[in-house]
Formats: sequence, C-alpha cells, structure tokens
Amino acid sequence: MVSRSSTHRTRRAAKTAAALLAGALALSLTACGGSDDDKSSDKPSGSTSKEPGTSLSLPKLDGTTLEVAAVWTGAEQKNFKAVLAEFEKRTGAKITFVPAQDPIINFLGSKIAGGKPPDIAMLPQPGAIKQAVDKNWAKPLGAEAQAELAKNYSQGWQDIGKVGGKQYGVYYKAANKSLIWYNAKVFENAGASEPKTWKDLVSTAQSVYDSGVTPFSIGGADGWTLTDWFENVYLSQAGPEKYDQLAQHKIKWTDPSVKEALTTLAQIWGKKDFIAGGAKGALQTEFPASVTQTFTGGDQPKAGMVFEGDFVQVNIGETKAKVGTDAKVFPFPAVGDSAPVVSGGDAAVILKDSKGAQALATFLASPDAATIQAKLGGYLSPNKSVDPSSYPNEVQKKMAEALIAAGDDFRFDMSDQAPQAFGGTPGKGEWKDLQDFLKNPTDVAGTQKKLEQDAAQAYGS
Repeated sequence: MVSRSSTHRTRRAAKTAAALLAGALALSLTACGGSDDDKSSDKPSGSTSKEPGTSLSLPKLDGTTLEVAAVWTGAEQKNFKAVLAEFEKRTGAKITFVPAQDPIINFLGSKIAGGKPPDIAMLPQPGAIKQAVDKNWAKPLGAEAQAELAKNYSQGWQDIGKVGGKQYGVYYKAANKSLIWYNAKVFENAGASEPKTWKDLVSTAQSVYDSGVTPFSIGGADGWTLTDWFENVYLSQAGPEKYDQLAQHKIKWTDPSVKEALTTLAQIWGKKDFIAGGAKGALQTEFPASVTQTFTGGDQPKAGMVFEGDFVQVNIGETKAKVGTDAKVFPFPAVGDSAPVVSGGDAAVILKDSKGAQALATFLASPDAATIQAKLGGYLSPNKSVDPSSYPNEVQKKMAEALIAAGDDFRFDMSDQAPQAFGGTPGKGEWKDLQDFLKNPTDVAGTQKKLEQDAAQAYGS
C-alpha cells in the first residue's frame, strides 16, 4: 500500500485546514462566470517551443496517436476532453479517450492481456497505482514530468504518486470530500441553519423532516459514497493518527474506534425516514441521481441534503438549480474535536512509455492543463500554480485556495489508499460491507467482523 506521507499530520493542522474551508464556505456563494481568455496559439508549437501565455514547452508530435483511459462520464469526461484537445492543438498529436469501468485495474488488465493497453490511465486510488507498479504495468515519469511536479505540487501530493521512492503518478484532479450540499429553499421552509456539529446535523435533519421533506439523499448504489461517509465521521471522531493506522491496516476494523464511528453513522443511516427511499431506495440510487433528486422537484424535492465532494457541482449543473442561490454547501460537521478534511484525487499513470505519453503526463502536471478544466467547473486541482481566479464561481475558488493553503496537512481518502479488492471494487470489500450496514445499521459488530475479514484478505495480513 502507498504510504500517506513521510511526516505525520497533527490535529492542529487538520483544524487549520478545516477552518480555512469553513471560512471559504461562509462566504456568499455566487455563480459568476469564469474567464474565457485563452492566450494559446492556434498553431502547433515547434519541437520544444513555448507558446505565448503558456508555462510549458511541448514537443512537436505530428503523427503520434495516444489513448487515455478513465472512468469519468458525462460532463466530467467532456471537460477533460477539452484539456486533451488543447494538447492536440499544441503538439499535433491525436488522442482517443477510452471510457473505463470500475474497478479500473480489472479493466486495464483485460486491455493489457489483449495487447492493447492505453498509453495513460487516470487512476483514482493510490492503491491502484501500487497494483499497476506491482504488475509491471506502470512506467516511471521522466525528468520533464518530475520537474513540472516539483515546481507545481506540494510534497504530499507528489508522495502519494510514488511507489518504492519512484514517481509514477501525476495527481491531476483533487477532490474535497468533506462537504454537504443542501437545497436552500428546503432549509428556508424548515427554518434550518447550517450545522457545525454532528449533533446539530441530526437536529437539522429532524427540522427538515418535520417540514415535510426527507432530509438526506444517499447514492448507496455506488459503495464509494458510503466509504466517504464513514471516513469523515472516523477522521473527526477518532483523530488523524488513528485514521492513518486504520488506512494502513495497522489497527483492525474490530477496533473500538470503528465501533464508535459506525454507531454514530447509524444515528442517520438507521432512521428510515431520514433517507430518500429508505435504505432500499438508497441502495438503488446511483451517485448522480442522488444529487439531481435533491435539486429538482421545486419545494418538494426527494431530499433536502446530499453529502459528497466539490464535484457535486457538475451534477447540480444538470438541473436548473444555481450554486450559491438554490444550491448551497457547508463543511462536514465536526463529530469530534474538529471538522474533517478528507481529500481524494485522480492520477495520470503511464502504461506505454513514449515521447508522446511523457509529454502528455508533463502537460497534465502543468497549470496550463489544470486551468482549462478549472474554468469549466466541478473540478479542483492540487496544482499550486493554478490562478484561483480561473475557477468559475466563488465557492469553487475558495475551496481551491483552502486546498492549496492546507499544503501537506490533509488526509487522503482512506478507501483509495487500500488495495483495490478492499477499497475500490463494486460489490466487494468495504463497498459491499457498508452497503450491507446501510441495510442493517443495528449490526455494528457483524459489520466490523466482515470489514476485518475482507481487509485482512486484501492486505495479506
């Protein structure tokens, strides 16, 4: 498993990052348009020339064809394709986007077995990077890509892309996974305010329910959403040191701290009336629908709140709701001493080493690439050289500033650090175990036992 970082994070650091985020989200959220100013030339660059208004020299790659695989769909895929199109324009290369399925390691395995691996894969878990290296699929980044990373990324974001001390991953996309989005009209009608603590969240949910709207929409058909719920509760309640130990399986899932977190989760998951469709309905609801059903239906949406990361904005954009007026957001409330700050991300990993693949990895490590997608919304970059003004609205801008200001003081998504068999496979491991817990939140001990059995098998311990 990829280690978190060479240094231990302190509880104080977590509080600092949480305070930054809370301050950011306390601002009035306005959906102002981003700048469309694109200073790059329409002509492909020379062999290693740098175009005006860009930060990076790219090689001439006429006649080069590349394939990039990712699990992204919908607007997220469309926006990433705009980034790839810029690389094509500047180099003359041609890129094909290959839609992948979860778990992407299995998808890549079938491609490699057939002799047709993509040139680059966007891997959503450090554990998946480790597996790709262990299987001898992944190729180390070259000097140019490493130099771009060193210039634009904090050490922590570089480290989670390393295996055995070698740099394999470019963390192109980050996620703040400690947010709860809410229907502003529902809160207004319920006389509800943004909660700061877990106790307040449960109370707010009751107020929303009393007003005639189901409090929470949960995309339980996608098990990863449930792991994010658990991780936020666990990080805030058990603290960062325990979080790191559980992430590395240095303590067992039968630990009392896990019991406490599951018991806390059951305060919401165990109330059928608090969840749109009840547990059965939630387990049939995929993540995109969990968002859109919260922001459609006028004064009577299917739910008043939905928990997930900054990328929720992409799905809100598929409704008529406007971020900052109809759709608002608050930080995941503090369960323990401080509010949690959980991050996720997607890393570009080279599977077919070539001049073109190395150039694309270098481009994805640059602010040139990230700025394009930042302007399109629903995206955060861990690249500290991206101008915050590139983001299309105030909340996105402030979340990006908080992410960069946190430096290395964040906790990466726990399930993404795990071997993919445990933390990243639909219908198996942690995803399945937490789906079963959502179905039966009274079985805390049984859930812990199953989690530990699956973790021990996946970690080989």
